Amino acid sequence: MIIALQIIGGFLLLLGGAEVMVRGAVALARRFGISTLVIGMTVMAFGTSAPELLVSLNAALSGAPGLAVGNVVGSNIANILLILGAAALVTPIACVSTELRRNGLILLAGTLIFSALSFRGVVDVWSGAVLLIAFSYFLWNSYKREAAGEGAAGGMAGDSGMPPANLLVAVLMFLAGLAALLAGAELVVRGGVAAARLFGVSEAVIGLTVVALGTSLPELVVSVVAAYRGHPDVALGNVVGSNLFNVLGVIGVVAVITPVTVEARVINFDLWIMIGATLLLLPFMMGGLRQIGRAPALAFLIMYIAYIGAIGLGIDRVIPA
Repeated sequence: MIIALQIIGGFLLLLGGAEVMVRGAVALARRFGISTLVIGMTVMAFGTSAPELLVSLNAALSGAPGLAVGNVVGSNIANILLILGAAALVTPIACVSTELRRNGLILLAGTLIFSALSFRGVVDVWSGAVLLIAFSYFLWNSYKREAAGEGAAGGMAGDSGMPPANLLVAVLMFLAGLAALLAGAELVVRGGVAAARLFGVSEAVIGLTVVALGTSLPELVVSVVAAYRGHPDVALGNVVGSNLFNVLGVIGVVAVITPVTVEARVINFDLWIMIGATLLLLPFMMGGLRQIGRAPALAFLIMYIAYIGAIGLGIDRVIPA
């Protein structure tokens, strides 16, 4: 009963927090003349990736830094295949902004840099510094282009409910929504882990599915709500920014604190799935395909189900441990 209440209460907080956070973020974008795409890739991405950072830091400080990589890789796979798939089912996501083309290449570069460092079996302090430098460049580059007015193509789509014009109200809404998202994600993860253990699911499966999916719940709910509210660019920007934040910012911070070990099964399987998912997204971001419609969205979701199914069926028995 307690487990069910935790999960239900967590989802209610996620839904309410996402609604409030999206409205606050769109209001901030309008208030400062910043495109909703860039808001999604920076401010909202930081907020919705906070669970990954908190979980990974806690794992590192608790003597289990290897969990950080599994959490980040699993979350990035979920962000692309599950979250964009779900958001695009709600409403097709247009991919016509020049900002998307640039950030598509940055996302690919960040993913490849992280993967190359991970293939060594450990992400050490110096590797963490490289990741943080790359992440700092992404932030500086986004700010520079937005200041020059190049991010306007991201669009300021209308909303069915006008967000507040007052700056203080917008900031408070954003922060309140973020707090509710973090609390909701914590409740759902706790309840999900407890339920998984109750039904005898292994710790490995819990880490790769429940924890990774749980820390991605803010991105999922925010992206779906943003798409429903007529801001699909926020959904796409949130996923792109969150993935960059995960592979560059989260792992960078954790690795600077303590070396992060990468298990063989992650190197031989999960990293390649993450790279493949990123490459799958690239044609949409580079302009070759002008929107993520419902057919590609459904394909994304089927691929994510297949990935989770492979883990559930025991991919560890095939991939070296």
